[in-house]
Amino acid sequence: MTHDPAALTVADYLGGARDMASAGRPFLAHLLAEEAARRVDDPATARGIRAQYTDPTTDRG
Repeated sequence: MTHDPAALTVADYLGGARDMASAGRPFLAHLLAEEAARRVDDPATARGIRAQYTDPTTDRG
């Protein structure tokens, strides 16, 4: 992992999202996944990422 945020990749953000989800930090997971989705070119891939890490503040289940 790099210390320069500009050099982070989609995989870095998704890895962080997985780590935060595993640690019980769903909002941080959502934020990291949202950044990953923003960085991909394919809209279907972005939708898939967003579907995996929904915003826990709006997901009323």
